[in-house]
Amino acid sequence: MTTPPALLIAGHGTRDDAGAEAFRAFVRELGRRHPGLPVAGGFIELSPPPLGEAVGELVERGVRRFAAVPLMLVSAGHAKGDIPAALAREKERHPGISYTYGRPLGPHPALLSVLERRLAQAIDPSWDPAEVTVLLVGRGSTDPDANAEVCKAARLLWEGRGYAGVETAFVSLAAPDVPSGLDRCARLGARRVVVLPYFLFTGILPDRVRRQTEEWAAAHPQTQVRSADVIGPEPELLDLVMERYEEAVKGDLRMNCDSCVYRIALPGFEDKVGQPQQPHFHPDDDGHHHHGHGHGHAHSHAH
Repeated sequence: MTTPPALLIAGHGTRDDAGAEAFRAFVRELGRRHPGLPVAGGFIELSPPPLGEAVGELVERGVRRFAAVPLMLVSAGHAKGDIPAALAREKERHPGISYTYGRPLGPHPALLSVLERRLAQAIDPSWDPAEVTVLLVGRGSTDPDANAEVCKAARLLWEGRGYAGVETAFVSLAAPDVPSGLDRCARLGARRVVVLPYFLFTGILPDRVRRQTEEWAAAHPQTQVRSADVIGPEPELLDLVMERYEEAVKGDLRMNCDSCVYRIALPGFEDKVGQPQQPHFHPDDDGHHHHGHGHGHAHSHAH
């Protein structure tokens, strides 16, 4: 019987120790659930262990084939460029290994169910969902395709669930920011708002979302505002990672290239088309806003 490829989980990274440990615990739980499958995980930046160390761990365990799954909700610079570049570098470093590359998690129905659960936990029991407006807050990116994925998740979350509406905001690099998103909800007539962070684990950016929400709520006492929790290491997330792993192993990959800024000339982003891919590192979680990352990605992953 052929040994299945190992599973490599690629994370973004955070300066928040609890958030980094949540990722590492998630990787350990995946390994516990699948004892016959070698599982390792590493980060692109900011947190240990780095992705290269995780690949080295697999190689030391005798692994020669693996499937890499980005533990990310949207396909932005890291998933489109940094991880493929890092994997290509590791292939040079470890001759004889081969890998396939999976797709990000996306607004999967299973994760939408978790988001709905987080909303139910945050909403006052006396509130009618039809009177509740949700503000879904994503990480934010210089990649318009990634930001559009957050808007897609918001629309899918609204459909059929009975909320008054689901608006979107971003905590960094993209507009509207959290206060502006809350302003928009209020202008639309919302009196009860739940701010829902579109993040997998705790970290500096989700903490910033909660802090900005509290500051806005204190300045707008006429609006009732609640903060929901992040998705967290729920069973649905564990199952979805394995689904992405199976897709990668079988070659059933369905990457979105229709609105990819590195393939299609989108207004204002024409200079990105065909740029060479380079791994980059940016301390986005250190609390500083910054622009002009110098992303250069040309999609080395399979489509």
